[in-house]
Amino acid sequence: MAPPHPQAALLALLDLVLPAPCAGCRAGRSPLCPGCAEALTALRPGPAGPIPRPAGLPELHAAAAYADPVRRLLIAHKERGALRLAHPLGLALAGAVHSALHARGWDGPVLLVPMPSTRPAVRARGQDATLRLARRAARELRRRGRPAEVAPVLRHARAVADQAGLSAAQRRRNLHGALTVRHASLPPHPLVLVDDLVTTGASLAEAARALRAHGHPPHAAATVAAAGRRSRPGHRPGHRPGPQPG
Repeated sequence: MAPPHPQAALLALLDLVLPAPCAGCRAGRSPLCPGCAEALTALRPGPAGPIPRPAGLPELHAAAAYADPVRRLLIAHKERGALRLAHPLGLALAGAVHSALHARGWDGPVLLVPMPSTRPAVRARGQDATLRLARRAARELRRRGRPAEVAPVLRHARAVADQAGLSAAQRRRNLHGALTVRHASLPPHPLVLVDDLVTTGASLAEAARALRAHGHPPHAAATVAAAGRRSRPGHRPGHRPGPQPG
């Protein structure tokens, strides 16, 4: 296992000695207040997917809609280095993986294939947020009795343009051929693509294409959140709503 990134270690230390308010609602003095924690545990993962659905996107399940408090928690974990949120978010991802596999009728071992982060993004953030979530999810799946491992085999084959402001069709064209597979040989277990968030589905569809090109078609995809996914009934945190960040 690679040693921890120095910046990730510093972020973890600061997270311990200088606790910030809850990332989900900005209340209290802990990274995750009881109300937002309960909201996460009350999630009901299920089918999700962008409309229109890009060609080649596997069956997709998500734990939640991309709305607060989940939205704020994902941003805090990925962009602000709130590493202690990896555990609850990883549990949510495990729920989405389980939901996807249950829908396919599979209860055996599974390989989680995380969407790759670019090297500049890892350097800037001090961590690979998606890989961290995938490892937490695999740990939770094993705790539940399902053999699960993480296979970070995808890598970027070329640079892509900034996706901000691009339509779904433009994103698909921008990403086509952008990913490849590092290792052609993988254990004969079902593969599930995992990511923190799906918006248009273009990135997951490109990842699925790359895996198919190497003879490893993914069985499904799973994310913590999906933009546009209908919210499921669940516990509403009992805190005073605040302004929505842009």
